[in-house]
Amino acid sequence: MVLLAVCPLAVMAAAEEAHPEAVTVFTREADDAYEAIRIPAIVQSQSGTLVAVAEGRPVDHDHGKNDIILRRSTDGGKTWGGVQVIAESGDDSLNDPCLLALSESHRILAVYQRFPQGYHGRESGHTKLADLGFGGTTNTQSFIIHSDDDGKTWSAPRDVTKMLRRPDAVAVGSPGNFIQLQQGTHAGRLVLPLYENIPLGGGDRMHEIAVAYSDDLGETWQLGQRVSYEKITGWCTEAQVAERADGVLVLSARNQDGKKARVLTTSADGGATWTPARYAEDLLTPPCMGSLVSQVDPSGEKSVLWHTVPNTETKRENGQLFRSDDGGANWTRNQTVYPGGFAYSALVVLQDGRLGCLYERDSYKTISYAVLDGM
Repeated sequence: MVLLAVCPLAVMAAAEEAHPEAVTVFTREADDAYEAIRIPAIVQSQSGTLVAVAEGRPVDHDHGKNDIILRRSTDGGKTWGGVQVIAESGDDSLNDPCLLALSESHRILAVYQRFPQGYHGRESGHTKLADLGFGGTTNTQSFIIHSDDDGKTWSAPRDVTKMLRRPDAVAVGSPGNFIQLQQGTHAGRLVLPLYENIPLGGGDRMHEIAVAYSDDLGETWQLGQRVSYEKITGWCTEAQVAERADGVLVLSARNQDGKKARVLTTSADGGATWTPARYAEDLLTPPCMGSLVSQVDPSGEKSVLWHTVPNTETKRENGQLFRSDDGGANWTRNQTVYPGGFAYSALVVLQDGRLGCLYERDSYKTISYAVLDGM
């Protein structure tokens, strides 16, 4: 028998490169209207249609006169229809699309934020920090729209700013997905993750995280308690929320100026109050939005939490799917999504039990879709 020497590094590299085939959904090369397309969100409608949205940016930065754009797939993500603009506001910027497909109707909801021209959630070379207050030319707004035909057409936007933003914040929002509760006394409630932008004076700011919840399918909203930071350093921004089989909610947030890890907190009362934030040490990641979903088995007694993050200390790359079988206490790496450049992502539990993942890749050049194994 002849034994062949195998380089361990070569084996490791080959393993890291193994990842599911992906389909390009959005790319700036495909539409001359946009210098960049970023910030993905995705849902699957009751009829099985995949609806993917993102920010279409005529100018390549966060405050780039952004539109909210959409593409649909009726064949499980193999092919995608043309780009639709579902919300626009001239030179103002629309940001942080967040989606939900209701569980007992064909309605899809989308929440997004409007930043007036020249004002944003931070000071930069091209924006000032938005002002406190409501209804002025330098104030931000929150809107909700809906579709009852699998994303083909959408309602006029409805202003929900005063229900989603406290008076001491200049902006709120979290891109990705929000959820409809399925368990316990709060079944049917909508829970929308938020990070609140709090001005400190002199152009400085901090962030709080919380949720808004609705018991009338999004007509009216209540704000939950802000999450305590007493057990972590830094502060938190873009968050996602999932419901366990026992009805407990898990909120996962991006951490700034703290450890290179996700921050988790839980709620046993439908989002009204939260435990102090803690670090998930086994979810190593730089500051970046990440996706969180829950998958419940047919018995309704067991749930798995799934989380996608760029799994490095410093760079947005090495996209990994993590799994927790104990409600978020511990996480194990389950599958490589994409080993190269990997930034914001959005997971959806598909009707066939697998997971769909819409993610930014390769220095934000494309937003791609891949199918991953579920439970």
